[in-house]
Formats: sequence, C-alpha cells, structure tokens
Amino acid sequence: MRRLLLAAACLPWIAACATRPPVPDVAAPDATFVLEEDLAGRTVGRGRFTSITGTDRGFTAYLDGRQDGETFVLKEDFVYDDGETDTKTWRFRKVAGGEYEGVREDVVGTARGFADGDVFRLEYLVDVPTGAGGSRRVRFRDVLAERSDGAIVNTATVAWYGLRVGRVELVITPAPGP
Repeated sequence: MRRLLLAAACLPWIAACATRPPVPDVAAPDATFVLEEDLAGRTVGRGRFTSITGTDRGFTAYLDGRQDGETFVLKEDFVYDDGETDTKTWRFRKVAGGEYEGVREDVVGTARGFADGDVFRLEYLVDVPTGAGGSRRVRFRDVLAERSDGAIVNTATVAWYGLRVGRVELVITPAPGP
C-alpha cells in the first residue's frame, strides 16, 4: 500500500517531466515559422540555462545564419557570463515539406526539426561533458517561435532518461549594426 501511495503521489511529477516546452506568445496565429528565413542573417540572443542541480548559467549567443546551397548553416558563438566561450555550427537540410535534418559538432546522430505551424520544433541528443572526464547523454527539445514584438523565443527542455533535468530560455533579436 505504501508503494502504491508513493507511485500515485509521483505520477503528476513524472507526467510533468515528460511534457514538451510550452509555446511562447507568438506574433500571429496564422504565422508560419520558416527556419531559413527567421534565423537568416546576424542575430544575438540573451539566454539562461537552469538545471535541477541548481546550475543557473547566463549566456549571450551571437548567431549568423546563411543558406549554402541546399544547406542552412547557423553558426553560434556563445559567451557565458563566467567568461567561457564556445562555438557550434548547425547544418540543416530540408528533407520534406517543413521537415529538416540537422547536424552539429556535439549532437549524437542527426537532429530532427519540423515546422509546426507558427513554431519550429527541434529534437536532438547531446553528450554533455561531466566533471569526472566522462559525459552524460541528454535529450534537448527546442521550441522556437516569433513573439509579437518580432523577437524569437527559443525554449528548450533538457531530459535525461525521460526526466526533465534542465531548461534553456533564449530570446533572439537582430544584431546591432555593423
């Protein structure tokens, strides 16, 4: 009986962990998010990563998106508030309609992206380095949407074995002039 009560008490928490990130306030219900248009050019994002272990890490992402033949290339230069820097480069290829495949240096296998009306969803696995020299494989589920003010909001959940362990929130705006 005790185990049954514990399982029943944990069920809402487990269900909440498995949900996708919420869709932010979008510009218009009939708008369509087009990856290679909405992230084209130079943009800058201010974001934060938080985790259930207490990590709270702010960062700025300088993005540069461009079409290269049939591939949309999105270079991301990260500057973390603690001074660490990192660069990642996405390469997306449209495979059908609003579906994409993507690769990046730290992504395991191929990311799957798809236009879902006024949002773009992206799912992928990453081996995140641990302090002990190993790594931990986590799943990212991103939702990107344009807000009514023109900014793009990227909300991501990070899961390990199906349990939500972290969250990323990033607000992307056009980069300032030259």
